[in-house]
Amino acid sequence: MATPRVKRPTLADLDLSIGKRTRLHRLLYQYGPGNGTLLFLPIDQGLEHGPRDFFANPPAKDPEFQLRLAKEGNFSGIVFQIGIAEKYMNKYAGSVPLVLKLNGKTEIPADKQPISPCIASVEDAVRLGADAVGYTLYVGSPLQAEDFRQFARVREDADRYQMPIIVWAYPRGEAIELKGGRESLYAIDYAARVANELGADIVKINVPKSNPEKDAAAPKPYNTMRPSREEAVRMVVDSAGKALVLFSGGEMEGEGDVIEKARVAMDGGATGLIFGRNVWQRPFDEALQLSREIHEMLREFGAPASRE
Repeated sequence: MATPRVKRPTLADLDLSIGKRTRLHRLLYQYGPGNGTLLFLPIDQGLEHGPRDFFANPPAKDPEFQLRLAKEGNFSGIVFQIGIAEKYMNKYAGSVPLVLKLNGKTEIPADKQPISPCIASVEDAVRLGADAVGYTLYVGSPLQAEDFRQFARVREDADRYQMPIIVWAYPRGEAIELKGGRESLYAIDYAARVANELGADIVKINVPKSNPEKDAAAPKPYNTMRPSREEAVRMVVDSAGKALVLFSGGEMEGEGDVIEKARVAMDGGATGLIFGRNVWQRPFDEALQLSREIHEMLREFGAPASRE
């Protein structure tokens, strides 16, 4: 017997201000799949990883590549840092929705005490016509308290301007590595709950990976749990509560692996996907074809715009 799909929250289920509801409605129903699911194209890796991520597909170093892909591939939106948004979005304003990433860092310093400082504001997002903002939260970092305070200020501004917040909920830091690692179910499940608790409207997380040797170091009962990948996905979606959930794609994989990962995420209750390198590290025609295949899969997971 097939396992029933998890019911995901819909826009109708959420208690939101008029501005947030309007912006989310555009992302969910006017762009991308247009059926209540989301498909975002992130291009913040140039800051986070430097130019090396573009070596696999040199044309992708030019943000015009991703913007054209987002438009022709009918993505729900593109994710940019402020400098790229200001320089490249003008030509695509109104045709490709913007998610402005508000914070970021390089990979150069050691990752033992990570924090991602704000480099843009919610006001910048309003000025640039964005439909949402993104914030990276490092759950478990020794600098977590500072991160929480910074996020609280962002959340207050987002409430003032009625701008939806997507939280990149990333387990990081020495304590996380000592308790099973950043890819463990314990870490990702905890991060999803923290983002929910702190006020995220949408949570971006990774699919947990099982590693029995590392998982043994996690707190009880995670140290003895052996869920399937599908069960782990359902657990973290449940921990995110009424926040909508996006699963990320990570590094480039085979086309079949990408679709399989996407289906597992959606079957587990995700609202959508945020696939960057897994898409734009390919030649344009291949990336566009993969985008269409993801769209085809997402057709199965539509949700009505209202309860009526």
